[in-house]
Order: sequence, then structure tokens, then C-alpha cells
Amino acid sequence: MSTLIRRDPFNEMPAFGRLVSQFFNDPMSGDLAVPTLEEGNLALDISEDEKSLVVRASLPGFRKEDVEVEVHDGVLSITAQRGEEHETKNERFYRKERRMSSVSRRIALPASVAESDTKAELKDGVLTLRLPKMLKAQGTKVRIG
Repeated sequence: MSTLIRRDPFNEMPAFGRLVSQFFNDPMSGDLAVPTLEEGNLALDISEDEKSLVVRASLPGFRKEDVEVEVHDGVLSITAQRGEEHETKNERFYRKERRMSSVSRRIALPASVAESDTKAELKDGVLTLRLPKMLKAQGTKVRIG
């Protein structure tokens, strides 16, 4: 006796399959509208209030000179890199692991922001960014002449 096995071709491509499956099973869910670009290893939180997006990133041990932040076309990039500050000649090291460290994160923002008005503060190992949200353009009625 033979058995008929039904195959779903979308399950063979896990990420694409989940996206397509989610769309056809629940097309009105808002999850598909969220940007998905994410790269890097820096832990961060993104929240919003009435006027701005707020991003908080954990950067313990980094100074503001070590951190670079860029916002361009709705994508936030944070890079932090630090090296050893001085070399000790009188000591014999058994292990030397703290020479250099770097973290980065690149992520699509969930709303349009005024890139030039971004405010940043690094305090107690936490980088806080305030990105003012742009007002959505209002539709204009066009008169046909």
C-alpha cells in the first residue's frame, strides 16, 4: 500500500516560507509592515513617544569618542570600537585579551525620522538617541480644470 505525502514547497525555504505563509494566513496582520534589515551584535531597545523614536544601546566601557552613529534613508547604524590605551612594559602577561573590542548594529527604523535633528547622549554605558518623527504628509485635493 502506498502513502500519499503532501509537500509544501514554501516550507523548504524557511524564511521566505514563513513570510508567504503569514501573508496568506493573516494578510491583515501588521507584522509585514515592520522593516526587517538587521545586522550586527549590539543590544538595543527601540521605543517611541508622541514626538520621537527613542533608541537605547548598551555600550559599557566605551567613550563618546569611540562611538559613531549614522542615520540615513531610514536605517540607523551604530559602530563602537576601542583599543588598548597604553602599553605596560614592567608586567609579564599570562593572558592579554582586552586589546580591542568593537560592536555594531545596523537596523531599519520603524518610522520616518528627521535625520538632522537627532540627539545623542552616552551616559553610564548606555547610548540614548532621540530621533524626531517626521509628520506624515497630508493628502491634497487636486482640482481638475
